[in-house]
Amino acid sequence: MSEETRRRFLATLGSGAFAVAAGSKLALPALAARPRRMTIDLVCGNIGVEVTQREAAELAIAHGFESVGVQAGELPRLGDSELADLRALMKAKGLAWGAANLAVDFRKDDESFRRTSEELPAFARALKRAGVTRVATWLPPSSDTFTYRQYFAAIAGRLKETARVLEGEGGLRLGLEYVAPKTAWAARRYPFLHTLAETRELVAEIARPNVGYVLDSWHWWHAGDSTADLQSLRGEDVVAVDLNDAPAGIAKDQQLDNARELPLATGVIPAAEFLTTLLAIGYDGPVRAEPFNKTLAALPKVEAVAATAAAMKKAFALLA
Repeated sequence: MSEETRRRFLATLGSGAFAVAAGSKLALPALAARPRRMTIDLVCGNIGVEVTQREAAELAIAHGFESVGVQAGELPRLGDSELADLRALMKAKGLAWGAANLAVDFRKDDESFRRTSEELPAFARALKRAGVTRVATWLPPSSDTFTYRQYFAAIAGRLKETARVLEGEGGLRLGLEYVAPKTAWAARRYPFLHTLAETRELVAEIARPNVGYVLDSWHWWHAGDSTADLQSLRGEDVVAVDLNDAPAGIAKDQQLDNARELPLATGVIPAAEFLTTLLAIGYDGPVRAEPFNKTLAALPKVEAVAATAAAMKKAFALLA
């Protein structure tokens, strides 16, 4: 990346973009009188930063994050002393765990699901040992193989079993994220669910008390969902939250899921409305940036984390 490109990118995180987004705060109703319990969460993989779990925690602490994402491929393998040291550091600095990604492939055929579920009990126990309580995954927006009803039945059955194991072995909650861009659900022969209302139907079909939602401002905006849709949930229904912005000057139905912006970079997505509603319903978990942004990922890791921290803190300042 050239130095000029880097300067231009970092400039979008400055006062101009923030002022545009913050302006919408004036039109919002008064906040519910309740303290903020959701945390500013660092997930290094979301911003193209490759580090160990310990390094992720240290970066989170250094840059003022309040929780750190779980690196599910590494954390279960930590020895007792390594894990004890890491948890002691996090406790001393007031750093909480975010969510772990689900290590089960429920999106393909029954054999893929069976094979990848074999280690799920051990996975759940390892997360419980570390003090993790939340697991998250995303739902496929379309399929070339299954019709909507076929896919709905298959995924509901697989996730019901997955949730049973997560709860029984680890006391873990499972959050489901719908994927909403039209370029995603129209990409294959059969569109699948891509709105909060449809995801609520899936959660009702799964019918497990530990299953809820991953809410992403990007997908919320693409789905045409509203603050009223968010208000239909309770805070405890939400397992994790992603906060993003959308590129400016691109029609909504042409936006690509892997090309987003950091929160408040453009003001296209109404972050103030989204966060204010989450505060009002009493959400108490991690809020992480997930921009899938090539310019951000090309920065040195400390600069990428610093830029993400600045964007997230500006977004949370909308709640002040």
